[in-house]
Amino acid sequence: MEKNIPLEKALSILPIYRSVIWDVFTRELEEHQFAAITMLHVSERIDPLLDTVTCVFGQIYDEHNRYMMNLAYTSLEELSVPLVPVTKGIAIMPIIGEIDTHRSQVIMETCLKKETSLQLSYLILDISGVVIIDTMVADNLFKIHRSLKLVGVEAIITGIRPEIAQTVVKLGIDFNQIKTEANLEAALLKIGFTRPEEHSRTHLSP
Repeated sequence: MEKNIPLEKALSILPIYRSVIWDVFTRELEEHQFAAITMLHVSERIDPLLDTVTCVFGQIYDEHNRYMMNLAYTSLEELSVPLVPVTKGIAIMPIIGEIDTHRSQVIMETCLKKETSLQLSYLILDISGVVIIDTMVADNLFKIHRSLKLVGVEAIITGIRPEIAQTVVKLGIDFNQIKTEANLEAALLKIGFTRPEEHSRTHLSP
């Protein structure tokens, strides 16, 4: 498993052990002239034991593969919700695709895991890449917002497209509890972030 040997190749080796074991017993039979009934009793014990070993080997191999696949899937999930630091205390998380219950949990865990190390005060969730916002998606966003608020991080949602906004209004979803801005630039300006060159020009102007 550690050398990434395919299962069928690994299993093909097991009959070799079965053959070696029976060769040993055959030689013992010839040398010590065991009765045939003795060999029959031996076979009744050895064959089921070898079959069990084969079955257990397959189960362990399957469990190892599932573990490795889960690790890879978790890594892909984390990559699907990147958290990008902008400056001290501010970060952006662009979200693309569907926000189902499982993914919202991944988003929440990623945010909470990194908010301490980055000492975040603001997190901008850009959902311009989210195709659909329904009551379930909105509820998941509210949960993320509440979780961040509990640890002192203010979440701002940006990128709600006009067609999405119409759907939200039709569904009666109330986003008043969450701060929203049209785009990233508006959100950054709202929390007082300016680019270094703009800050320099402000100080240089008469």
